[in-house]
Amino acid sequence: MSVDRFVPEDIREMYAVHEWRNGLAVLSAACPEEWADIQAALREFRLYASEIIKRGGNRSKIAIRIDSLLARRGWRKKKFDTKVVVDELERQSPTHEIDMFKGGVAFETEWNNKDPFYDRDLNNFRLLFDLRVIQVGVVVTRCDELQALAVELGRDKQSYGASTTHLSKLLPRLEGGGGGGCPVVIFGIQRALFVDDRDAPIDQVDIDPALIASEED
Repeated sequence: MSVDRFVPEDIREMYAVHEWRNGLAVLSAACPEEWADIQAALREFRLYASEIIKRGGNRSKIAIRIDSLLARRGWRKKKFDTKVVVDELERQSPTHEIDMFKGGVAFETEWNNKDPFYDRDLNNFRLLFDLRVIQVGVVVTRCDELQALAVELGRDKQSYGASTTHLSKLLPRLEGGGGGGCPVVIFGIQRALFVDDRDAPIDQVDIDPALIASEED
C-alpha cells in the first residue's frame, strides 16, 4: 500500500492519510524537499484545546499554526495570474490564493469552513495542474472524530456540524474526480494530536502575517 510505503509510521499514527492519482509517489519523487518540509511540519504540529475553544477572527489559530510551520521553511502564500488566450482574445481565468506554496506543491488547510470550500480547493488544484504550475496538491483537514472533541470543549454542534469541513465530506469529492488529473494527498488530523492546555494555554503563534494566507478558507 502506497501510504505505508511513503508515509512514516509515526505520521500515520497521528493523521489519516489518503491520496488520489499516486499523490504520495509524485510528492516524494518529484518534490522531495517540499515533502520533507511537510513531514517536519506534520510532526511538529499539535492540536491545542485553547485554539479549538477560541472564537472569532478571520482565520483560525489552528490554520495559522499549520501555515506558520511551513512559512518557517520557506513556503509562502501565492496567487497566480492566469488567463486564457484564444485567437488573440484574452480572458481572465482567476484562481483563488493558495494558502502555502513552494516548488510545485500547493498546500491548503481546511480546519472549519463550509464544506463547499473543498470544491474550490480541488478545482483550483485541477486548473493549476492542467496549466503545469503545480505537480501535486495537499490538503490538511480534520477527521470526523474531532467534531465530538470540539463539543466536549464547549463549542456548539452547529459550529462543527455536518456541513463543515471534515474528512468524510472531502473524500467523496476527491474520489469523484473533483481534482481532475491532479495528484492529491490528504492528511486528516486525528485526536492523537490533541493537547489539553486549558490550565496553561499555549503561546500565540508568532509569525509575520504577510507570509501566510490572510483570508478565511
